[in-house]
This record gives sequence, C-alpha cells and structure tokens, in this order.
Amino acid sequence: MKLGIVGLPNVGKSTLFNAITNAGAQSANYPFCTIEPNVGVVAVPDKRLDVLAEMYDPDKYTPASIEFVDIAGLVKGASKGEGLGNKFLSNIRECDAIVHVVRCFENDDIIHVEGSIDPKRDIETINLELILSDVEMMERRIDKTKKMVKGDKKYLKDVEFYTRVLEALEQGKPARSVECDEDERALLSEVALLTAKPVIYAANMSDEDFSGGLENNEGYREVLKIAADEHAGVLPICAQLEEEIVEMDKDEKEMFLSDLGLEESGLDRLIKECYALLGLISYLTAGKQEVRAWTIKNGTKAPQAAGKIHSDFERGFIRAEVIAFDDLVACGSMAAAKDKGLVRSEGKEYVMKDGDVVLFRFNV
Repeated sequence: MKLGIVGLPNVGKSTLFNAITNAGAQSANYPFCTIEPNVGVVAVPDKRLDVLAEMYDPDKYTPASIEFVDIAGLVKGASKGEGLGNKFLSNIRECDAIVHVVRCFENDDIIHVEGSIDPKRDIETINLELILSDVEMMERRIDKTKKMVKGDKKYLKDVEFYTRVLEALEQGKPARSVECDEDERALLSEVALLTAKPVIYAANMSDEDFSGGLENNEGYREVLKIAADEHAGVLPICAQLEEEIVEMDKDEKEMFLSDLGLEESGLDRLIKECYALLGLISYLTAGKQEVRAWTIKNGTKAPQAAGKIHSDFERGFIRAEVIAFDDLVACGSMAAAKDKGLVRSEGKEYVMKDGDVVLFRFNV
C-alpha cells in the first residue's frame, strides 16, 4: 500500500512525514528504508504478530508494510505545470490513497503561504489542482469512448456515466463524491482519476487544541463537514506531538499517550483509518521459518489470498487450513487447536477473515 502525503507549504506535512516514518522504523523489527529522500517504508504495527513470534520463535518476522510518499511541489497552477506540478501529479497517481494534511493551528512564527488559517480554502486550493488535471483526463476518455460507440452502441452507457463525472468535476466536486453502482465504480477505476482516490484529511492541530478538546477547534469542525460531503476520512493529529513521541522509549511513550487520553500514536491511528477506508484486512502465516502478515482486500477468497504469497499457491490451490487468531492463542499451540477440532479445512469459496492464521495446501 502506498500513501501520498499532500498539503500546502507550512501546514506540517513534512513534519508529519518525518515523525511517522521514524516511528514506523522503531515500531517493529522491520528494516526502515528510504528509497528516495521523500519516500519511507514503515511496518504496520500488529500485536498479533508479536504473540505469534513468542509462540514460534521464528527465524524471520515480517509485518505488513506501507510506503509513505512526501509529495512536494504543490502550488497554485500545479495542474498547468507550475512549481513541480507535473511530477507532483504523477506521484499522486501512483498512490493508493491520499493523506491530505490541513493546517488547523495558529502560530505567528510559521507563516502560512496564504497569509491566514483557513482549512476550507486550503482544501479547495489543492482539490482544484487535482480536479483541473482530472477534467483534461476525463475529456480525453469521453472522446475515445464516443469513437467506440460507432462500432458498438453498448458504450453509450459508459459515455453517459463519464459525462456525469465530468459535470461534477466542472462544478468543483471531486470524482469520489459522485454516487455510482458497482459497474460504474469499475469504469471509474479504469481512468485513474486523482480525485477518485480515497482521501484522509489529517487535521493538524496545536498540542493545546489536540489535548484540550477537538470540538473547540473551528478548523477541525470545518474539515469534518467537507469530509462528510466527499465520503473522505478524517484524522485529528498533532504533528508536533508525533515528533516528540518518536524520541521516547516504549514505556515513556505509553505514559505520554495515556496522559493525552490516547491508546495509540498518530501512525497507528492513521494506518487503521487507511485500512478501513481502503477496505483492507490482514491474514497471518506462522511457523518456525517465519511469522508474517499479509494485506488483502476484505472479501478476498482463499485462492486469491494464497496468490499473495506466490502465484503457484493460487494456481495449484487445494485447500486452506484455517484457525482464528484468538482460538490459536487460547489453545496455546496449533497441535492443541487441532486436537480440539478448531483448525478448519476450507475450500475455494472460503472468504478470508481478518486475523485468520492460515496454512495453504497446493499442488502444481
């Protein structure tokens, strides 16, 4: 999963990126790597893996991972190539979802590029650049589909749907706000529009607002309204606090979060929000060789889940031996779980569940 972090200058975007990628490097036994100066890969915190690691004492521990991209270069006119506009847009196009950092704090020492704090205006500034880029792409797709209609009238429905999306874009609405059925959603995914991507608005607040009551922050309330209209997620966060948390050891961090009335860091909450927004779950594999988490779409059937490990597993799928994580832990071992009849043999139609511990049987 690749998440692009966007935002205007001086909203806390890079501060948040640096905090979560450093935190991710320390959250699990997973090698943090910087692919480019603005790309970081972090481990997905999963306490279930830690429990399995204690049970199996594996040679290898591999959590799921997320790639964060700190997307720079956005200014007004990015869609026309201003600043690093074209690079900025192509970077977003490669992401599965967008984390849009919105400044909801006052600080005279940090000058806002527009001269004042206005989350609604800031969101509209970035959305407009993405929408302008999408309008061009949508117009090209409509022209192409109209030519296909000459050969086959079935494409008329596609033209009608694309036209509806274009009209929404021209009214300044993102593509994700357009109501569509399953077939139309599949059509939309073929066009790779920037504003069709799932978005989480990270409302960046001061530490006083964040710990003193979110509802008192006018900017945060504004972000909630916008997100509701767009079917987007919202994550209240304080990038400054996240930076401080990174420097703490585990016990100190837990105490600090507890004082704030939080159970998890911003990174943990952000990952959960992303999984929910994208409809993702994790299944687990465990043994002496390795314990590992695998990320799949909710609703994935066993053979396709097996294919995440290796295409041969899907091609030669025979069955999946499955036990729920909680059942395995309660039994203390796989052997004990088998004695109690809790390890199930599932076939090709089995829909995977979050936390399934699986052994795939296959033959190629």
